[in-house]
Amino acid sequence: VFAILICIGLLLALALREPPPPARPRPSSHAQIKPSSGTRPPLAQTTSSQISGPCWVIDGDTITIKGKNIRLFGIDAPEMDHPYGKNAKWQLCELTKGEIVTAYFQDAQSYDREVATCFLSDGRDLSAEMVKAGFAIDWPKFSGGKYRHLETPDARKRMWRADARQRGKLPQKAKPLD
Repeated sequence: VFAILICIGLLLALALREPPPPARPRPSSHAQIKPSSGTRPPLAQTTSSQISGPCWVIDGDTITIKGKNIRLFGIDAPEMDHPYGKNAKWQLCELTKGEIVTAYFQDAQSYDREVATCFLSDGRDLSAEMVKAGFAIDWPKFSGGKYRHLETPDARKRMWRADARQRGKLPQKAKPLD
């Protein structure tokens, strides 16, 4: 009888307890990165052309928000199996950890991904932050050179495969067969 009363008491305590407070985001080791000078899209955009929420990082230029694969607009980060590819992914993880990301979709697709300009809750452009940190390079064919001035001096040397692909010296990824 005593054991039954203890079990009932524990069940009641569990049922009546308050949920734990939400976890606070850990301060980023990259807090010295200043917001980009890029302009944020107007707030009047419809919700069908944007999506917000926490994201999963796939690689240095691809995230997933609410099950939608999103390619960061205007930049090229190394592939996971290229030099600096894993570093680029972890940089993007660090930038987005504990953040709500808002993606404003472009009228383009890249393989199975929608292309979007993505912003952190404090207004920083994720593409600009990746380029400034030296883990991605501007892709002028798509960005019009928007992020070129943010590139670190050695970025194109370190990410020579991405640079060569942009100049047509390496083949693009093969498109999946339907």
